[in-house]
Amino acid sequence: MQTKLTLRLDEKLIREAKVYAAEAEVSLSQLVANYFRLLMNGRPAARKTGAPVTRSLRGVLKGAQVDEQAYLRHLEAKYR
Repeated sequence: MQTKLTLRLDEKLIREAKVYAAEAEVSLSQLVANYFRLLMNGRPAARKTGAPVTRSLRGVLKGAQVDEQAYLRHLEAKYR
């Protein structure tokens, strides 16, 4: 089902997009729909969840030999 979408954009951008769409022989609506599909299909998984700090820490411990005992030793040393 298709529905109407209203966008507020810079006039110059709209003019340029219309020219681009005409040259590509697609409607402006199809151009926008294709762009939205591209955004949705190409987004990295990290953008789906987590705050920036969480995303920056992703993979930090990859390959590390960390278990519960190592963590407990770390806490004991930290809080002596």
